[in-house]
Amino acid sequence: MIIGVCRLAIEIPEAHSLKEKRAVIKAITNRVQHRFNVAIAEVDGHQQWQYAELGFACVSTSASHADEMMQRVVAFIEDNLNGGYLADFHTEILSLD
Repeated sequence: MIIGVCRLAIEIPEAHSLKEKRAVIKAITNRVQHRFNVAIAEVDGHQQWQYAELGFACVSTSASHADEMMQRVVAFIEDNLNGGYLADFHTEILSLD
């Protein structure tokens, strides 16, 4: 079993409250869940208005497929993040025997 894991740092300069930030995060996580077969959640930066870290994971039978899926999700987030931008991301492929 191959697991692809990605952690994304997102800047949300237009957010002036946690409510505004959560609206941006909820919108993008819902769109990702609807379009891709991945688990996604906010994993850090919960109390910061203009910053969030998202994490997502996918399961596959091949490392190349998991990597391709992660790259597609990152590109989708970068293209569809309204009110913010992708500052950084890190991917990792895990192999469980």
